[in-house]
Amino acid sequence: MQQNSNYPKFAVVGHPNKGKSSIVSTLALDDSVKIGNIPGTTQVKRSFPLRVDGKIIYELFDTPGFQRARRVLSWLKERDTTADRRLDVVKEFVETHRDDERFRDEIELLEPIVNGAGIIYVVDASKPYGAEYEIEMEILRWTSQPSMAILNLIGKEDYREDWKRALGQYFRLVRTFNPLKATFREHIQLLESMAQLKEEWIEPIKEAIYVLEKFHNQKIDKTIDVIVDTMIDTLSYVEKRRLKAKSASSLEIEEIKRRYRDKIIKKEKGAEKKIEEIWNHRSVEKISHILELDNIALFSKESASVFGLKQKELILMGAGAGAVGGAGIDLLLGGSSLFAGSLIGGLIGGVGAIVGFDNLYEVKILGQKIGKRELVVGPMQNINFPYILLSRILYYASAIAKRSHASRETIELKNLENFASSIFDKETRDRLEKVHSLLRDGKAIKDDLKKEYKEIIKSIYLKLID
Repeated sequence: MQQNSNYPKFAVVGHPNKGKSSIVSTLALDDSVKIGNIPGTTQVKRSFPLRVDGKIIYELFDTPGFQRARRVLSWLKERDTTADRRLDVVKEFVETHRDDERFRDEIELLEPIVNGAGIIYVVDASKPYGAEYEIEMEILRWTSQPSMAILNLIGKEDYREDWKRALGQYFRLVRTFNPLKATFREHIQLLESMAQLKEEWIEPIKEAIYVLEKFHNQKIDKTIDVIVDTMIDTLSYVEKRRLKAKSASSLEIEEIKRRYRDKIIKKEKGAEKKIEEIWNHRSVEKISHILELDNIALFSKESASVFGLKQKELILMGAGAGAVGGAGIDLLLGGSSLFAGSLIGGLIGGVGAIVGFDNLYEVKILGQKIGKRELVVGPMQNINFPYILLSRILYYASAIAKRSHASRETIELKNLENFASSIFDKETRDRLEKVHSLLRDGKAIKDDLKKEYKEIIKSIYLKLID
């Protein structure tokens, strides 16, 4: 079935290096748009339709900047005519010079406009207004197409008032919009402005806004599903290895511990990848974001207070957690691991009720004298761990949700100790612990409890991305 072509189209135009491609990337929710600080990054027009569920709701054209605007305007004025015929003159210019290399950039930017696209003219309002811009604005006025101007503050200075006085003489609307920092709500507000450019666009853009808001909420729900599923999967995860002998060798123990650690790291990375896909961020660069707590051991008494958990509370909360006592084995997770190289103790074999900050997980041998025996690691026993993992995933998921598609900055997780303490108050921990304690016991989570767990995490997430 062919797509209906009666959706709004907009050509994003202007002087080189003023943020046109960033505007396109943000409004199209597409981080594949090429963005650079060198003038001429965009050399030919490119179409970026915004599709939701396979349907185009509007289309944007990223165009080159004007290069020979003065010559173009001179050519148009030589054929000056009445206002109702000026669009025909611009079309004539495009047809006449289509193969003229001198006007390649002007043809590329004018072609979608003469074919019916609205105009979004982008300026850098952190630079002073100059009369040289009036030449290209006059060319755009000749096209008679619906038009608006966007003030993009790239630098620290602010000359918006000067720009508004000038732009108001050429464009129907003038709006401030920072594509690198724009929120979802600001995106919607800009669309509402664009709808006012042409009467025929009011209903299509209203429909586009409805679809986008619905799509936004769906992405939130999918993200919460990923977070909850990752938490339950990770906290309940058990690594097993069959044994031929009655006891496990030190090599076998080290190997299963390594596999257990690697699987947990892989689960977190897998969650990050799924969240990136949900929000259509396909090329996110990130620093290997290991957790750093100012060189304080991760599960020491000092670092425990970061998550609001006193040692007495931990002992009470972990009384039924199934922690085991026995010979101590130290496990050093390296700099590429989930835990920033903190020295974390594990326990092997035996039974007991020892709960400590260094009790990360169980390592035990299961089986009878007759039959198969297994070396088992897990599920995760350390009571701090769920809050560490959840804070990391929530931090990353909120950064991705708020990230503009025009941003090319590297994501780095930092100051997580303050972040975690800000989102996990005592009441929240108590409610989350209902699930965490069951997972430490290796028990299944009933649907009603999982629903409550999901609602808690969603309420935190909505505050983070608001």
